[in-house]
Amino acid sequence: MSYSRFSVQNTVTRALMAAVFIAAALTFQTQKSHAEETMRAAVLKFGTVSWLMDVIKHHKLDKKENFNLELVTLIGPQAAQVALLSGNADTSVTDWFWVLHQRSLGANFTFVPYSVALGSLIVPADSPIKTIADLKGKRIGIAGSPIDKSWLLLRAYSKKTGSGDLAESAKLIFAAPPLLNEQLRAGRVDAVLNNWNLTASLEAEGYRRIASVAELMKEFDIPTPLPLLGFVVSEKFAAAKPKVLQGFANAMQNAQKLLLTSDAEWDRIRPLTQAGSDAEFKVLRERYREGLLHTWSERDRKAAGRLFDLMAETGGEQLTGKGVKFDPGIFWNGLVF
Repeated sequence: MSYSRFSVQNTVTRALMAAVFIAAALTFQTQKSHAEETMRAAVLKFGTVSWLMDVIKHHKLDKKENFNLELVTLIGPQAAQVALLSGNADTSVTDWFWVLHQRSLGANFTFVPYSVALGSLIVPADSPIKTIADLKGKRIGIAGSPIDKSWLLLRAYSKKTGSGDLAESAKLIFAAPPLLNEQLRAGRVDAVLNNWNLTASLEAEGYRRIASVAELMKEFDIPTPLPLLGFVVSEKFAAAKPKVLQGFANAMQNAQKLLLTSDAEWDRIRPLTQAGSDAEFKVLRERYREGLLHTWSERDRKAAGRLFDLMAETGGEQLTGKGVKFDPGIFWNGLVF
């Protein structure tokens, strides 16, 4: 069979057009695929997690891990949990007790440990309170509710060291974290047990730290502070986008390394900290660095089980939910140090 020059040119033209069409289709699919590689993180507008997210976005640490971190800014922790449960966010920060409770209700989440920064017990510089044993009969301001984890650990510590249950021997005032500092400054309470970032401002003013929650853990055969807070994602997301989740964990760790080693990076994010003075800013930076996670192993998972039993004994089902047991399987196994 013979072919004319015209028919050969037609064949080549059609082949080239087909190749262009296929290339365009592949490009579109690739762009679509990249657009889908997004992780939506629900963060509080003025929360400390937003500092970390800003470092990730500013240095494009998400892009370096081949995904896009999209921030869903909210105004309260409950809103973040609702966003996660409703599917309007892929991750948010909460504690692993919440994860255990949700799993008992049939919602499968996994927990990526994030921070060991916990609260502290703070008193005025000239306070006669020197140890936790001195809290008997004193007015203690406590962030949150009677099942706040820091408060439960303080109660357990007091009982273990022979000082009795502070829930029975002290005068308790439960309030929202931002209000407690003002209560202490006004002399309406003798001590406060508050979130780490809020106690940092008190320390900068000369108030004295009696103990941190991380220090209390050591009394219960937990040699290294355990992370109560972490990024929570659904197991469905983890199974569908394992590379994105791993990339997010890598970006998080790389951002934390910057915050651990670079004072210049802290200077850049200083407006986000809302520090009212140089002294407060320095204490915030120091306490944040103290709270960075440096290890996570099987030993820590077992220690988390002991901590759960301890807090469940103190807080009961009001803390854990009815029939909730500890499950080491809640912790995501991709975190490597």
